[in-house]
Amino acid sequence: MSTHPSSSLRELYPKKIGIPILIVLSAILLIGGLCFPLMNVEKMVFWKNDYSVLTGILGLFNVKEYFLSIILLFFCLIFPVVKIITLWILWVSEFDDSTRNKVLEWLGLLGKWSMLDVFVVAILIVAVKLGPMASVTPRPGIYIFCLAIIMSIVTTTWVEQIIRSGRRSPN
Repeated sequence: MSTHPSSSLRELYPKKIGIPILIVLSAILLIGGLCFPLMNVEKMVFWKNDYSVLTGILGLFNVKEYFLSIILLFFCLIFPVVKIITLWILWVSEFDDSTRNKVLEWLGLLGKWSMLDVFVVAILIVAVKLGPMASVTPRPGIYIFCLAIIMSIVTTTWVEQIIRSGRRSPN
């Protein structure tokens, strides 16, 4: 890999406009995925409720399920937000190759703790706790949230590839 003086990836790869677009789209989708309902829970015929990631975290905290609420807070809120912000900083800020590689390594480590599988497990836990007296229906938020996660994974992989290649090629 060639050594570049301190510069941003935006300066090194000005024709890779898809990366900042994907970062911004990931952020927008993440916000939507956190706020829109993930599922509708109907217990018997009389009780219906929609749950988003945020209401789920707060609901678990309110019923003193602190461990589950903290896990969901970190893996569904804090980790994805930190990852997107770090991707943006990596794209626009000037770093030397060594620092950029350290940040990329850290992002890779963060990516290994992908919140998607923890999120699915949390939904399964909630569904199992409800038992046969409830019906759980997926809502748009779950698809938006999953799309945000997948988009941030794709963006991170793309950034890793261009950094690892060390090429200035615009393609």
